Amino acid sequence: MINIAIDGHVGSGKSTLARGLADRLGFKVFDTGAIYRGLACAYKEKKYNGVNEENIKDFLKDIDVKIFFEDKLQHIVVCGKDYTQYLRLEEISMLAAQISPYKILRDKVVVLQRDFAKENNCIMEGRDIATVVLPNADVKIFITANEKVRANRRYEQIKNQPDAPSYDEILKDLRERDYKDEHREVAPLKPASDSIIIDTSNMNLEQTIEYCLKIIKSKTNI
Repeated sequence: MINIAIDGHVGSGKSTLARGLADRLGFKVFDTGAIYRGLACAYKEKKYNGVNEENIKDFLKDIDVKIFFEDKLQHIVVCGKDYTQYLRLEEISMLAAQISPYKILRDKVVVLQRDFAKENNCIMEGRDIATVVLPNADVKIFITANEKVRANRRYEQIKNQPDAPSYDEILKDLRERDYKDEHREVAPLKPASDSIIIDTSNMNLEQTIEYCLKIIKSKTNI
C-alpha cells in the first residue's frame, strides 16, 4: 500500500488538498480531524462537566468508532450514531481541540489510523501523521500558510453558519490553537525531518495540488 502523510497548521488547507489529491490518484482520504470531531460530538452529548483526564477516561470506556465511505465522503459513527453532518460546526471544532491533546484518546485514534493505512492506498492528513502515526509513509508533506491567510480562509468557510465568529475571533483562536498544537506534550505539531514543507499563502488550490502531485510521483511508482 502507498501512504501519503499530510500535516500542517489549522486552516492551512490540508483537508481540501487531501481530497483533491485523492481524486487525482484514486486514493482514499483518512481525515484524522474528523475522527476527533466525531468524538467531540459524542463527548458533548455526554454532558460532562468540562474536559479533564478523569472525564476522558470515563468517556473512552465503552466507546466504539466506525468509519465508512459513501460517495467519497468519510462518515464517522460513534456508538452507533453518525455525526458526519455536525463535524464542521465551530463549537465542535473547538471542543475537538480541547479533547485531542489527551494521550489516552490519541492512542485510540492512532490505532484506527494505522489499521486503515495497512488496508488502503491512502492520503492521511492531520497534525502528527508523519511524526507519529505513519513515520514510514512513502511521502510526507507539511502544509502551512500565513496566519492571516489561514484565518480568512476559515472565515470564508464558516461565515454563513449560525452564530459564526468574526474574522478577528477566528484569528485569535487560530493563534491559540497554533501555540497549543506546537507546544503540547503529546505529539506536538512539527514537520518530520524528511517532510517537504509547502507554504500555500500565495498558492491557490489547483496550484498546490499540481505541486504536490509532482512530489508524490517523484517519490513513488504511481
